[in-house]
Amino acid sequence: MSGLRLVAERTGDGTGQPFLDTNNDEELMHVQPGTAIVLGNRTPESPGTLYITSKQVVWLSDTDRSKGYAVDFISVSLHAVSRDPEAYPDPCLYTQIDNGVEDDESEGSTDEGDESSDLSRITELRLVPSDPSQVDALFQIFCECAELNPEPIEEEEEEHNWIFSSDQLENEEAEEEESEWMISQNSTHSIGRSNGDHDLAHNVLQLQINDQRFEDAEEMDSDSKNGHH
Repeated sequence: MSGLRLVAERTGDGTGQPFLDTNNDEELMHVQPGTAIVLGNRTPESPGTLYITSKQVVWLSDTDRSKGYAVDFISVSLHAVSRDPEAYPDPCLYTQIDNGVEDDESEGSTDEGDESSDLSRITELRLVPSDPSQVDALFQIFCECAELNPEPIEEEEEEHNWIFSSDQLENEEAEEEESEWMISQNSTHSIGRSNGDHDLAHNVLQLQINDQRFEDAEEMDSDSKNGHH
């Protein structure tokens, strides 16, 4: 599931950390207590604890043990440090989430509503540590974890084979030359071929044509002068 999601389960009878997918080598990378979370333009949640793993970002409320949010790093399309008071009053880590929903259906700036139905539409969140000096450290950890979760290559891109053999290149050049340059079969020299540079061939051919026209013009001019004497 892409985008932001609810997390309710915790280790230790609901009083501890989030469950990790150890079967897929998920590891806990960092714990940041006293961190508030802001979803879109909603009001900040009561401070909780931020858990950053090698696979996801998990925030668990300290006051409501049944409330928590998580997003996979593969869905985090952007993260940046924000210290602009006009954007948000406190220094925070700003993130954008790719939720797989069309832009006109997303709710990066929605009012608070039915959380279970609207949560997957959230495209922005802010993580606000109680200690502003921790923002840069959070950013660095996000960078490291993002490198562990590169964006998958789409199948369409994999299907394109942009590597050609020398035989394929020679065949392609031969076809282009045959269709673009109708050279007489009696010609014993190739015209201006420089590593398949058809522009050069065209320029040399055009130069020869111009030379022939120039010679014809000289002959006509010479004949006309002879006719006057």
